[in-house]
Amino acid sequence: MAPFRDPEPGDLIEIFRVGYQHWAIYVGDGYVVHVAPIRDTPGSSGSSISSVGDGRAVVKLERLEDVVGDCLYKVNNHLDGKYEPLPVKEIIRATKGMVGQELKYSVQRKNCEHFVTKLRYGKSESEQVKGKTVCGVILMAVIGALILL
Repeated sequence: MAPFRDPEPGDLIEIFRVGYQHWAIYVGDGYVVHVAPIRDTPGSSGSSISSVGDGRAVVKLERLEDVVGDCLYKVNNHLDGKYEPLPVKEIIRATKGMVGQELKYSVQRKNCEHFVTKLRYGKSESEQVKGKTVCGVILMAVIGALILL
């Protein structure tokens, strides 16, 4: 894991949940934007894996500490070596403009990591999904959903 550093606006935040990673984008003043289940329940903020059942998610602006909860996290701009990040002002404007929107959600094609990489780089990618089989991704989703019950 890369050394910890305080996030700066436009940074990607990787949150380590049981069985998967949740992703958010830091917008400043202690807040992140991320996709979360439509049927989010108290205490499950950022549990986007549970959106698998209905294939929908909502874009939320929340305090980083509330999204992270008891989990570990780090700044992880993992595609900086592959793509040029967009200008920070553009990232923040586009990110804040998404808040409140309902999106289609798919573990393989439209997950929380796809969402944040599209905003930072203009490219939608998920290293978490690359190289994993469909069965493995579905199993990961089922385990994550069961843990939340």
